Amino acid sequence: MKTNIKKLFTAFLALQLGWFAACTSDFEEINSNPNSPETVPSSLLLPTILRTTANQHAGQAWGIGNVVMQYTAKIQFTNEDRYNWGPFGDPYGSFYNSQRDITNIIKISEPLGQNNYVGIAKVVRALQYSFMTDAYGELPYSQATQAKDGINYPEFDTQEAIYEGILKDLREANDLLGSSNEAVRGDILFGGNIVRWKKFANSLRIRVLMRISLRKNPSAELQQILANPAQFPIFTGNDDHGVLQHLSDVPNQHNLYTTRSGSFDEYRLSKNMELTLKGLNDARLFAYAQPTNASGAGVVGNPDDYSGVPNGLSDEEALQYSPSGDPAKGGSNFLSRVGFLWACSACTPRANPTGYQTILMNFSELQFLLAEARERDYISTGSAEEYYLNGINASFDYYEARYRLVNLPQIADRLMVGTEYFTQPSVAYTGTQAEKLAKIGTQKWIALYFSGLENWYDWRRTGIPTIVPGPAAFEPNVPRRFMYPSSVQALNEDNYRAALARQGEDRISTRVWWDLAR
Repeated sequence: MKTNIKKLFTAFLALQLGWFAACTSDFEEINSNPNSPETVPSSLLLPTILRTTANQHAGQAWGIGNVVMQYTAKIQFTNEDRYNWGPFGDPYGSFYNSQRDITNIIKISEPLGQNNYVGIAKVVRALQYSFMTDAYGELPYSQATQAKDGINYPEFDTQEAIYEGILKDLREANDLLGSSNEAVRGDILFGGNIVRWKKFANSLRIRVLMRISLRKNPSAELQQILANPAQFPIFTGNDDHGVLQHLSDVPNQHNLYTTRSGSFDEYRLSKNMELTLKGLNDARLFAYAQPTNASGAGVVGNPDDYSGVPNGLSDEEALQYSPSGDPAKGGSNFLSRVGFLWACSACTPRANPTGYQTILMNFSELQFLLAEARERDYISTGSAEEYYLNGINASFDYYEARYRLVNLPQIADRLMVGTEYFTQPSVAYTGTQAEKLAKIGTQKWIALYFSGLENWYDWRRTGIPTIVPGPAAFEPNVPRRFMYPSSVQALNEDNYRAALARQGEDRISTRVWWDLAR
């Protein structure tokens, strides 16, 4: 009996072990959650990456770029306008989170031979890093997003090295795009149009080359691009530039559409922009701003119906500012809001969630870059005057089309610019080289309205136009960079300190490597 019990126990144990072995052989399959896969296709990663990129461009334009470059001024909570800037968590945090997904797209798509996805990832990586390094200076680059490989404290690369990497990515992207046949899904920017991605890559490359032109002569590479448009296509008009079209529903509405009216109304037309546009008889005044409430003009008025506020006033002065100097005619009713394209739904029934597009880089900017490059003899292709006029016309045409889209023809009709605009001495492409460059820079500044931080970056390189800090500014000069997020100092202090030893103090007055303008 004991023998039989022992045999039965042995048989039972063998059966149990066999069952356990069978179960453990399929353990990973049985315990995999189909709703939370460990790897996802590039098509699912791409929309979030593009949306994050656009959101940072739009958010930074509204909160900092428009203010520091004096398109708008604040009438409440004026710290940004007075350069009372602390450490900036974004775009640093958002873009490094996004960089992990960009790296994953490359890792997923390269073994599959999906060169279009890899090329797109490299373009967006270049765009994000150029945006970040121009904001902060030195950054983790060659060792970034490698925590899974044991690099938890990445070293900072010099800005020169980062720019070498950015240009390398854009060159490689141009070669990769179109070299495979997979259809690109999840592309909320260009709808899978690979030719437009190639144009974006090469147009962005021209921007990058001009950004570092005070450090490195860009002539050879610029001319290489322009001499071979079949191999290196660039933007050819407003129909193919890099702008994200917003949609009617969340999460693809434009960023300001659901803003509280009180927060929206903190930002008003800058006195600098008002005087510049009025001095040029420039109808973009009607596109960029609304008539004051006090004017009673409604959708569009005469130039006198638009008034701005000086930048850099204290909170009390800004809120009570009177354009006429009469205290009884001061305050928000006498100051122009930002134009209807950007209006929030709570601000006006004319607000439209699809009117505003987030501008990553547009055709107008490219034309001004080429005008400057030709004027400085970096390139021999084309005419500086023709590029310059193309840039102005493209800006007017763009805003005319956007206002027709949102059914405000009263404004669109004003934007049909005539020859009289171009014959003004302050606009006509005449004068010394310095005067021509000043005209290019001024028109480019006007056209870069609501274009991320590109207006600020470009101003730091050129010094055009004149930007004067306001009377209540905390700093005597216009800021030259963002301070690193506090988390960087707390979590990666040794490498942070090494970067400061090369670059300079972590202050908004410290210049980055390429910033040599007076």
